[in-house]
Amino acid sequence: MTAATSDLATAIAERWDDAVLPALTEYIRIPNVSKAFDADWEAHGHMDRAVELVRDWCAARPIDGLRVEVHRLPGLTPVVLCEVPATDPALADRTVLLYGHLDKQPEMAGWRDGLGPWTPVLEGDRLYGRGGADDGYAAFASLVAVETAQRAGIPHARLVVLIEASEESGSPDLPAYVDALAERIGTPELVICLDGGCLDDQRLWLATSLRGLVNGQLTVEVLTAGAHSGQASGVVPSSFRIIRQLLDRIEDAATGEILLPELHVDIPADRVTAAAATAAAISFTPADEFPLAGSTQPMSPDPVEQFLAQTWRPTLSYIGADGFPPPDRAGNVLRPWTTLTLSFRLPPTCDHEVAAEAISRALTADPPSGATVRFTVDSTGPGWAAPTFEPWLAEALDEVSTAAFGNPARSFGEGGSIPFMGMLGARFPQAQFVVTGVLLPGSNAHGPDEFLHLPTARRVTECVARLLGKHAASPSR
Repeated sequence: MTAATSDLATAIAERWDDAVLPALTEYIRIPNVSKAFDADWEAHGHMDRAVELVRDWCAARPIDGLRVEVHRLPGLTPVVLCEVPATDPALADRTVLLYGHLDKQPEMAGWRDGLGPWTPVLEGDRLYGRGGADDGYAAFASLVAVETAQRAGIPHARLVVLIEASEESGSPDLPAYVDALAERIGTPELVICLDGGCLDDQRLWLATSLRGLVNGQLTVEVLTAGAHSGQASGVVPSSFRIIRQLLDRIEDAATGEILLPELHVDIPADRVTAAAATAAAISFTPADEFPLAGSTQPMSPDPVEQFLAQTWRPTLSYIGADGFPPPDRAGNVLRPWTTLTLSFRLPPTCDHEVAAEAISRALTADPPSGATVRFTVDSTGPGWAAPTFEPWLAEALDEVSTAAFGNPARSFGEGGSIPFMGMLGARFPQAQFVVTGVLLPGSNAHGPDEFLHLPTARRVTECVARLLGKHAASPSR
């Protein structure tokens, strides 16, 4: 089903074509990878370029009362803060917070010919390039939603748009800004996050949960320098073999099951039911999103189990390695050390600090062969489980989705992590949360050939504009 084109949808499409696309194209060209992947981010200046681009674009929007600022705390990545006063004094004490980020994941190999992370390419309805969908579009979509809502006479409460620059590193810089800007942020009644995904382009999809995370580096050292493998092997233990033993303490190599009880939670019955309903509502499985090589099979053929595995079960990914020479430069040497970068995704209600401690204990206790073992936690972040939608919001979400997409909204559990949501959920327990986004299956955030599906982005923008009006008309607390 396709929604009829409204005056609001037409205005949003025009803004996207004449204002957003040129700016978003320039944004994609900037290699502003997140600070965890660029220790010299300040010296390189790429993050500042992206911040200034977003700041200048936002400040130029014809929005009544708009105030745009860049805030910088020493040593931390900046944030862009936009404030818009309520359209009616009666709404001045009510706040809606809109959130996004502008830092990016690293390049990643494997982009097809003609594409690249910093080379924006428009093919039909897809804009290719790193960061367009995750999550550079968010600042532009938020301000276009506000601009077109005002021009259409849609009322809104006081609005705060917060765009951070460390989300892809686990948002380590954000808590300091949330504290420093506490008075400016206020007490939001509604938080709209545009950093989520969607399972198709037929409706507004809402994330009801996000996973937490623990990222760290595991190093095993057995020598102070490499040694001839013919002489040392069989005498000196292999650092790689020891690291395999350590990993067996935390993960079942045959099934991928995480063995530490501190990383597991009881999955709520309603979320199991919701996973089954979502699986029944779509024509594909989560595994269909991924370019499986050869005859590779998913870890489970059951689509319901796939949804639960990527939302409510802990997982471990091996995302980096060091201590190895390139294969064409690998001499017959018993290497002195091996480092693996481990990325744990945690269930939404798992305590990420307890999980990090449990992982560290399991990996470093009683090292095999007396080897030197270190586990350094690089970042952690809380998961998040959405509070139940209030009746007005549940009704409003269906209405705005139907207006923009032609179908009511649906919800699902998200496999990724947005630490800001967990942080805000703890700080503002009475707030309502709408986590949505444009990351369609195959849009490949974090990987090669990332793309933004423009029709979905425009419709999500329309949903946000309409939702601001629905909130303004909702009961005040």
